[in-house]
Amino acid sequence: MKLVVAVVQDQDSNRLSNALTKNDFRATKLASTGGFLRSGNTTFLIGVEDGLVPKLMDLIRDNCRSREQMVAPVSPMGGNADSYIPYPVEVEVGGATIFVLPIEQFHHF
Repeated sequence: MKLVVAVVQDQDSNRLSNALTKNDFRATKLASTGGFLRSGNTTFLIGVEDGLVPKLMDLIRDNCRSREQMVAPVSPMGGNADSYIPYPVEVEVGGATIFVLPIEQFHHF
């Protein structure tokens, strides 16, 4: 048994949630915020049998694509403003960050 923790951008959240349900994966959704862009994310907690991890990874990969986005950098607060870039920059966003953790016991009541 594994616990898969998948952090995805909010734009991909509903598409992934629907795909998980359609493929009979149960998940708990948590709202989260990314530190770098301070943008909204969704963290999925998914308990899955070892043999289904590859199928789950494919499902996440197919529904959470990375893309380029223009963002306005946050001005430094009390930091060194010498390296501050005051105009929007293009960064890669989206995709998924996934952690697969071993589970010693799992109970569902």
